Amino acid sequence: MEENEEVNENLDNNTNNPQDELTKVTGMYKDWFLDYASYVILERAVPAIEDGFKPVQRRIMHSLKELDDGRYNKVANVVGHTMQYHPHGDASIADAMVQIGQKDLLIDTQGNWGNILTGDRAAASRYIEARLSKFALDVVFSPKITEWQQSYDGRKKEPVNLPVKFPLLLAQGAEGIAVGLSTKILPHNFIELIDSSIKHLKGQKFKLFPDFPTSGIIDVTGYNDGLRGGKIRVRAKISQSDKNTLVISEIPYGTNTSSLIDSILKANDKGKIKIKKIEDNTAADVEILVHLPAGISPDKTIDALYAFTACESSISPLGCIIEDNKPLFIGVTEMLQRSTDYTVELLKEELEIQLGELEEQWHFSSLERIFIENRIYRDIEEEETWEGVITAIDKGLKPHTKHLKRAVTEEDITRLTEIRIKRISKFDLDKAQQLLDSLEERIAEVKHNLEHLVEFAINYFKNLKDKYGKGRERKSEIRVFDDIEATKVVIRNTKLYVNREEGFVGTSLKKDEYVTDCSDIDDIIVFTKDGHMMVSKVDSKIFVGKNIIHVAVFKKKDKRTTYNMIYKDGKGGASYIKRFNVTSVTRDKLYPLTTGKPNSDVLYFSANPNGEAEIVTIHLRQVGSIKKLKWDMDFSDILIKGRSSKGNIVSKYAVKRIDLKEKGVSTLKPRKIWFDDVVSRLNLDGRGELLGEFKGEDLILVITQKGIVKTVKPEITTHFDEDMIVLEKWNPKKPISAIYFDGFKERYYIKRFLIENENKEELFISEHPKSVLELVSTDWRPVVELEFAKPRGKEQKPNQKVDIEDFIAIKGIKALGNQLTADKIKNTNVLESLPYEEVEEIEEAPKETKVTEKEEVTDSKADDKDDSADDDTEQTTLF
Repeated sequence: MEENEEVNENLDNNTNNPQDELTKVTGMYKDWFLDYASYVILERAVPAIEDGFKPVQRRIMHSLKELDDGRYNKVANVVGHTMQYHPHGDASIADAMVQIGQKDLLIDTQGNWGNILTGDRAAASRYIEARLSKFALDVVFSPKITEWQQSYDGRKKEPVNLPVKFPLLLAQGAEGIAVGLSTKILPHNFIELIDSSIKHLKGQKFKLFPDFPTSGIIDVTGYNDGLRGGKIRVRAKISQSDKNTLVISEIPYGTNTSSLIDSILKANDKGKIKIKKIEDNTAADVEILVHLPAGISPDKTIDALYAFTACESSISPLGCIIEDNKPLFIGVTEMLQRSTDYTVELLKEELEIQLGELEEQWHFSSLERIFIENRIYRDIEEEETWEGVITAIDKGLKPHTKHLKRAVTEEDITRLTEIRIKRISKFDLDKAQQLLDSLEERIAEVKHNLEHLVEFAINYFKNLKDKYGKGRERKSEIRVFDDIEATKVVIRNTKLYVNREEGFVGTSLKKDEYVTDCSDIDDIIVFTKDGHMMVSKVDSKIFVGKNIIHVAVFKKKDKRTTYNMIYKDGKGGASYIKRFNVTSVTRDKLYPLTTGKPNSDVLYFSANPNGEAEIVTIHLRQVGSIKKLKWDMDFSDILIKGRSSKGNIVSKYAVKRIDLKEKGVSTLKPRKIWFDDVVSRLNLDGRGELLGEFKGEDLILVITQKGIVKTVKPEITTHFDEDMIVLEKWNPKKPISAIYFDGFKERYYIKRFLIENENKEELFISEHPKSVLELVSTDWRPVVELEFAKPRGKEQKPNQKVDIEDFIAIKGIKALGNQLTADKIKNTNVLESLPYEEVEEIEEAPKETKVTEKEEVTDSKADDKDDSADDDTEQTTLF
């Protein structure tokens, strides 16, 4: 007991001692976590705005400079040297060094440094070598203006920031995840950064967009200057090699060929796309061959690759940097402005140091000349003390130093005493004067650069561009992307079934009636006999209502599919006829297509994908004194309205049955189709150039620079080759005229032909690799002028005018054509075509249609708009 009392007494004493106060765990956690978070943010994850480096990168560059002797160093040696400055393991240093090396800007690499295209890792650091690139030596280092600090263990000095005279952060990009924040600065083009820096120095505006080493196609409309909330879309470059093969030649940033192929295989396994096999032929350049099964549309597959695989992805930038030991969120425009201004300050510091050194050199060279020319060194022969020597020299210099720019110091006199006798004996006054003159010229030049600092900085950036810009042109193509609707491009990977009587629809009802192929992301639309409609997501089994009369895959915003319907309005009510579209609805909501009275019944129903209007025969029941029991009705006489409209009265008497008398033709106007050259796609929204009005059988004519001609259906999903030179509505009767150089016979030919095979791709010039298409025209009667090249030692042949219609008749597409000339053609100029009047076929104009309802897409939880305004029943009794 006594011992316990002593312990308690000691504890009480310790508690009362202020030096031994206990710290609660919560307080320790708060302080320590804040210290840890600050360390991760400042010392590991986020780059500094001054030089664009994270600490580990800065230490690697400093080590490379210390080891630099012009030869390659083993990366393992560089890593070991960097560990003197970096308080972490060798693996993190080696990984960071490989990342710098793969960006091909600061480090000159040798050996297997991995492949950013395939995702292959670099060889072990003991097998690969590195040295600083010439660019890094020029722009990253300047010891005289570098601020230094102690390394983590106090044994070495390392730079606080490297004096980088270039917007390196934007050129390389940066990515890091810290505690509570992250950064993602995308890489930009080397040449564009220099051009933008020059524009900033000139006071001009500029815009910066990313450029990726993996190339690809990018949409930067949402870039938002690289700030939080911005987004860019990146796509692989996919082209069609032949009708069953696609070629991926460039990949999106953030992917590699392995991950890209894996995503394609997964999409194939899930049934989103359908492919036969994939070949990866990537070496120095990306080449992935995607082989398609027979009957699969290449255009649709390209869109499906963008929609369901890593061939398209979104990248969200986040501009976060370190300034004054604090994180700062700024856009890439401000980053470049700060970097450029910082470069100007560094150049100013270097010029000031250079000026000081030149002036010191001029000062001592002047003193040396005075000392030797006036033989002042003889004045010290009789001096016995050091003080006497200094005094004698100072006294001898005074009459000759009035033109000097500063006073003579004892240190200057000491340097004069260190001049060797051999130098004094060989002193050349003319050479000394030449040295002083050259120093004065250099001093004047440096002073001029300081006075015109902005101009000097502009020339500095121009020299960088001239010296290092070759081969650093933009790799990523900037283009506005079209939006791809997944439901339109997905492969129909499952089958839809219906049990009409019981009212079930789904993919698992395999014992019931097959409806159509569909995908698991499709919506389906269902109509029932009692006059209701519902749109729902495809599922294994859904109950929608008994007595289903129609079920199909629902196309959102489809204004061409028209539903023709005749229904009885309630028990004993009149019958009505209506035509309507369903452009958008709320999922899983039951919509009435009648007035909603009990016992309403659909007497006739048809779905028409192109607005067809049939003729039906109405049969009435024999009741009372009805005189006319049978007559025909034409749906084309009925206006297309909204789904909630009541319709026109058919009869107030009971209908016995309705028979289809004649199938209808489309009552819709031909579709106007435009071509938007920004996204290289067709559209119906009036963007770009109007190609014309297209009916169901009309085709588009496409001609490429390679001499390939084809006709295609005007589908919105169609892709067009980059070398396309003709795109227009195809007139089968209008000939195509072409002038081309034949590689076999090495002379020019001219031909006219008609397309004989629709929907077939054909080559209309010879297959020799040197064959070149010079000109193609789709005018009826084109006229061209040939401008010949001047042969050496001969007179130039005069220009020749050619009426193509008169020169050659229409022949087959495979015909060689008529020889035009064996002389070398410099230019082929298209002149005004001869007049031609085409005989137009007179067709019956389609009947006008009218859609009175505009609906808006909502999700399954949204409410419908009030449709009561569409109840515009026309109370005209047809019988």
